[in-house]
Amino acid sequence: MDTSFGDLLKDWRVQRRLSQLDLGLAANVSARHISFLETGRAKPSRSMVLQLSETMQVPRAVRNVLLNSAGFVNAYRSRDWNAADMAPIRAAIAWTLERHDPFPALALDRHWTVVHANKAATQLLAAVAFQAGDSLLDALTHDSALCAAIENWPDVRQHLLARLRVESAQLGGDPVLDQAATTLAQQSSVTEHETPASLSAVTPTRYRFGGGVLSLFSTIAQFGTAEDIALADLKIELMFPDDEATRAVFLGVPASSTPGPDAERRKIKTRAHTKL
Repeated sequence: MDTSFGDLLKDWRVQRRLSQLDLGLAANVSARHISFLETGRAKPSRSMVLQLSETMQVPRAVRNVLLNSAGFVNAYRSRDWNAADMAPIRAAIAWTLERHDPFPALALDRHWTVVHANKAATQLLAAVAFQAGDSLLDALTHDSALCAAIENWPDVRQHLLARLRVESAQLGGDPVLDQAATTLAQQSSVTEHETPASLSAVTPTRYRFGGGVLSLFSTIAQFGTAEDIALADLKIELMFPDDEATRAVFLGVPASSTPGPDAERRKIKTRAHTKL
């Protein structure tokens, strides 16, 4: 049996922790009208469905579901990555990733599959038998070479667990993200949940490579005005050195804190190319 618009509206309002009054004020609608929509005493217009969806930041795919439940056709598409009208998007992503070299950068879909990677990221991931088209979720929730290469895996795992839960909540629940979060939670121990006395600004990921350690932190960007379903879920992850030694390795310049960074960089590249 199909779920009614009123039930879906109420479910999302509750997920977003909004009262009928809160939603009404934010969407410039009376709380009484919200109540009537939820009980079926009033029918929404197409523009009202989209207005309420935007106010609650409902994912594009779910906005289609809300429209359908109210008797309207879909408003959003999910285009093929290679479609002609996606060319400017592909070019923008490639430009961003390439300009981030010599530091690693990735484009990830909703379920953390690597859609595209720049040269530095390709070399970094190839050293642990990982490449574009592979799923980071699969690698991070199993005993993979990637997990084994992360020196501070317990800290990173807790950070990833929190990130997965936030992303799933924003989507109104996602079975793939939820399952990955459950797997990571089962792997962690009680002591890992203890909060350290002093928290750093970011949680870097420390990769073991060639006898050395590369410490990187990430910033994530998304297309804020995307109306395509797949594009709205796409994330660009840019990695930056967390210390001078790591910066020196990627830039290929001497650093007083790291002996022989050029040699270390050559080791990483050699191992990466061997795997390709």
